[in-house]
Amino acid sequence: MAELATIARPYAEALFKASASDAAGASVWLDELAAIAANPQLQQFAGNPNAGVDQVFDVIAGVAKTALPDAAKNFLRAVIENGRLSALPEIANQFRTLKNALGGSSDATVFSAFPMDAAALADVSSVLEKRFGRKLNLSVALQPELIGGIRVVVGDEVLDTSVKARLEQMKLALTA
Repeated sequence: MAELATIARPYAEALFKASASDAAGASVWLDELAAIAANPQLQQFAGNPNAGVDQVFDVIAGVAKTALPDAAKNFLRAVIENGRLSALPEIANQFRTLKNALGGSSDATVFSAFPMDAAALADVSSVLEKRFGRKLNLSVALQPELIGGIRVVVGDEVLDTSVKARLEQMKLALTA
């Protein structure tokens, strides 16, 4: 079977072209649909051969917190009809990447051993934007196993200044 990213790419690109005038609005409803589609119980229901396209569509549309525009309904129906509901989170991820590339920014995840307040996050953001040379949309995730410091993931780039990484480097240097 093809890799999920390969399956999701044409859907993300087509949606991006179709919603070029309102990419931000499309991103909102697409992220919501992706979160709903990631639910394991919904995946199981959608995989049931007795569940029809209309039933799966009605369940997802009924769970959505916001009223879906016609473009969202048509897109969702096409994804369900083609049996690509499991690819919806990856479609949203690739759509976000396309939208960010248009705006000259990137999504970044900051992994920290401890919670970060707004001032510390603003300082880290300015340093990282200079380091990576573009605007970053930061999200923070806690990882206590880092012991201290941060680990930043921007696309396929990783900047690891955590205590755990430094200890690993010292271990490698001492055992080499």
